[in-house]
Amino acid sequence: MKEKRSIIFAGAVVGILSVLLVYFGNPTNMGFCIACFLRDIAGGIGLHRAGVVQYIRPEVIGLVLGAFIVSIKNKEFKTNGGSSPFTRFVLGAVVMIGALMFLGCPLRMVLRLAGGDLNALLGIGGYAVGIYFGVLFLNKGFSLKRSYKMPSIEGYIFPGINIGLLILLISGAGFLFFSNEGPGSMHAPIWISLGAGLIVGWLAQRTRLCMVGGIRDMILFRDSHLISGFVAILIFAFAGNVFMGYFNLGFVDQPIAHSDGLWNFMGMLLAGWGSVLLGGCPMRQLILAGEGNTDSAVSVIGMVAGAAIAHNFGLASSGAGPTVNGQIAVMISLVLVAIISAANSEFATKRAEA
Repeated sequence: MKEKRSIIFAGAVVGILSVLLVYFGNPTNMGFCIACFLRDIAGGIGLHRAGVVQYIRPEVIGLVLGAFIVSIKNKEFKTNGGSSPFTRFVLGAVVMIGALMFLGCPLRMVLRLAGGDLNALLGIGGYAVGIYFGVLFLNKGFSLKRSYKMPSIEGYIFPGINIGLLILLISGAGFLFFSNEGPGSMHAPIWISLGAGLIVGWLAQRTRLCMVGGIRDMILFRDSHLISGFVAILIFAFAGNVFMGYFNLGFVDQPIAHSDGLWNFMGMLLAGWGSVLLGGCPMRQLILAGEGNTDSAVSVIGMVAGAAIAHNFGLASSGAGPTVNGQIAVMISLVLVAIISAANSEFATKRAEA
């Protein structure tokens, strides 16, 4: 019961902070969005040149450093990795392609619904179906194989990179890219964003907050523990949006969103399936990377690469809707995820060993 209260409290804080970040300058319904923020960071360091989505988002840095600090303090920092790294990189990229088809990660999906964007319902439906497909393969013995204990320095590198990005952002390094218009130009002050990220990183590390895990556990065990955190995010973000006057119920005229139901569904189906295979949603991967898990760090780098690919090759959606290139990429990615799922199942492994 104590753990249930803790994760509900964490969800409430995340929901409230998400609305406050919008008040201080973040785009509407985007107080927190791991996919969108990693996309902006990819643009900020020049991996793509979509001028409207370029900024080093302190919230992501805060998430990683919050988890890092708490895991060090509680002696939970453990460096391990080596579990199918290239497969994880590819899965990270396709999860990002799916998220950018929908225009948001699971966290933003909930925040969009809390803001009245009914398109998020299609995303949630697709996400649940994708997780269900992933669970089917988990039940067939899917595994990316074990990870191994690694030298401590390996675990410190990812938090160190985030500290480096923070220093570059604060110093205003001239070689970084910053949007002058569009979502990338809309952001809360650096220290407010960083502080919010640190708080959420701390809470997510302590409670294991993860939407993939929540839906997966509901399917496998009828356990509502993890999903209750996201229910709390929804309720408190909804209350905050109503109080602040941000709530706008409907399918059309939603901020940084499109109303193509099919591709909202398909994009999040891909993101959900890939996230199950990785063992957690994008936010959970950042938290694990902060704890020293290099497999998750590789997954996050794959997401950054996926964001760059999506914008360099016209795969990402916009308010005008999905692109043809994006639709093709989602379908190809679904086939690829299905192959990875089957190839790493117990049946395929035993057949190969025979």
